[in-house]
Amino acid sequence: MSQIYTRRGDHGETSCADGSSVPKNNPIIECNGAIDECNCALGVARSHAIDSELDTVLKQIQNELFIAGAEISAQGDTTHSLCITQMHIVALETLIDETEEHLEPLTQFILPAGSPLSAQLHVCRSLARRAERRCADIQANWIDESALPAYLNRLSDALFMLARLACKQAGQPDDTWIAPN
Repeated sequence: MSQIYTRRGDHGETSCADGSSVPKNNPIIECNGAIDECNCALGVARSHAIDSELDTVLKQIQNELFIAGAEISAQGDTTHSLCITQMHIVALETLIDETEEHLEPLTQFILPAGSPLSAQLHVCRSLARRAERRCADIQANWIDESALPAYLNRLSDALFMLARLACKQAGQPDDTWIAPN
């Protein structure tokens, strides 16, 4: 990256990794934007006082989101990009399972609240869900064969569990939803 501004996007279009030009509201760009939003929110989460183990996990997820963005930008062309694989999904499932071992079982819905870190991780979770929905908007054969949709689904689940863990580590119980009478 030799120069930050190129002026190529001044009229509502941007370039993909393959060099093609698409409108900035193209589903590919929308999905990449949602992934970027989630990644930025994870950066905010990491700025909270957190233990080094959780920081390492969140940094790994941020790096994986860059891989996801590269895959989206290259429109699944594995010769031009990195790709999310089944290995990434299994790692998230392992994280979910290991985190769940440290938490009380859920018996009711919880509010996205708790400690500042917990609340921020809930924001990250919701942004991962948005990225998953934007990924579903992509109408292309390569996305049907990609591990990315499943990865984004597991990511939101993992972030939910990490939000609950952060709440517990702050010495706070889950803030439960109270159904109307």
